[in-house]
Amino acid sequence: MVSVLFVCLGNICRSPTAEGVFRSICQERGLANQVRIDSAGTAGWHAGKSPDGRATLAAANRGVDLSGLRARQVKDTDFYHFDFVIAMDGNNVDDLEALKPVDGRGEIHRLLAFGESDSPLDVPDPYYGGDAGFELVLDLITSASQGFLDHLVATGLIASN
Repeated sequence: MVSVLFVCLGNICRSPTAEGVFRSICQERGLANQVRIDSAGTAGWHAGKSPDGRATLAAANRGVDLSGLRARQVKDTDFYHFDFVIAMDGNNVDDLEALKPVDGRGEIHRLLAFGESDSPLDVPDPYYGGDAGFELVLDLITSASQGFLDHLVATGLIASN
């Protein structure tokens, strides 16, 4: 089983969206039993809270359920429990690299590195914007999540059905 942790700043917009979208894509492709998925934030001020209502609504409109998710902060022990720690932006990568223990096994990557070649490197934070920002985040995350799952299958970490 491959384990994946999606990470953003507060764990109420981008990373829970990525968790929900990736879980949904894995289920659609019949691969959900081969992947353990979670999300967290580099900051802990939203710990225990539900995802932002705008993120939840935008995801629900696309058939992705975020309602059961709760925010938590990344812990250094996550690098021993997850194979992949997938960051939403460069600041998240920097924070994760500072937190990662020397012997931690979790590989840090940017999610959009698995997206289309013309996509940006950072998933923009939609928190202070309007509904269009949440739609853009969903588009970027969906494309990159499909690419990430394709990568896991192509490298043999997940067996395709």
